[in-house]
Amino acid sequence: MSKDILKIGAREFSSRLLVGTGKYRDFDETREAVEASGAEIITVAIRRTNIGQEPGQPSLLDVLPPDRYTLLPNTAGCYTADDAVRTLRLARELLDGHNLVKLEVLGDADTLFPDMTQTLAAAETLVKDGFDVMVYCSDDPIMAKRLEEVGCVAVMPLASLIGSGMGILNPWNLRLIIDNARVPVIVDAGVGTASDAAIAMELGCDGVLMNTAIARAQNPVLMASAMKKGVEAGREAFLAGRMPRKLYSGAPSSPTSGLITG
Repeated sequence: MSKDILKIGAREFSSRLLVGTGKYRDFDETREAVEASGAEIITVAIRRTNIGQEPGQPSLLDVLPPDRYTLLPNTAGCYTADDAVRTLRLARELLDGHNLVKLEVLGDADTLFPDMTQTLAAAETLVKDGFDVMVYCSDDPIMAKRLEEVGCVAVMPLASLIGSGMGILNPWNLRLIIDNARVPVIVDAGVGTASDAAIAMELGCDGVLMNTAIARAQNPVLMASAMKKGVEAGREAFLAGRMPRKLYSGAPSSPTSGLITG
């Protein structure tokens, strides 16, 4: 198979698995899990992780250096467009002008479901401000298209609630988004295990982003390896094209002509 590249804006990546850096036991476990995942893009919650805004304290960049990984600052914990925009402008300053970011504006502290009105407003501001915006959103095909139209470089619909591990609850909405998108569609939130990641990729998603599914596994490093394989297998299956489903129609695996008969 020729090299299968994921293109986000002007950037190109070999891995289609994106991973978060929160919820691990310590930075060493974070590093080991990220390495096992094969991910090239790692998300960083600016409000929760030190990447230089706390001088003298341990920094994530010490174990996951920007010259090896593409950092994806995100706005986890933001509930208004203004807070999200302010947070990502801070991230750009801390990272010397880095403009690839993940936008999420939450609408509810319990479900962590996105507030799409605030998300759209923040996306419009950030795009005008020169950011390449990857955006966490609901699985609403109309809203996903609007986010693309305002200039987001990737749309990231949830599979199910953040941290729930419930997998893909509405594959039909994801297919509607995929079929109408001209930018990458990356499932974000809800993946629980490797088969969930494989299903997302088999549907035609361009990638999968996850954090809790790896960090909260009993063995995060081993789960990171499993997720890498799941994403790769699902992508290959999508590219190969599955056989048609044939209800009530058996088909032998071996040819029936030219058989030896008694």
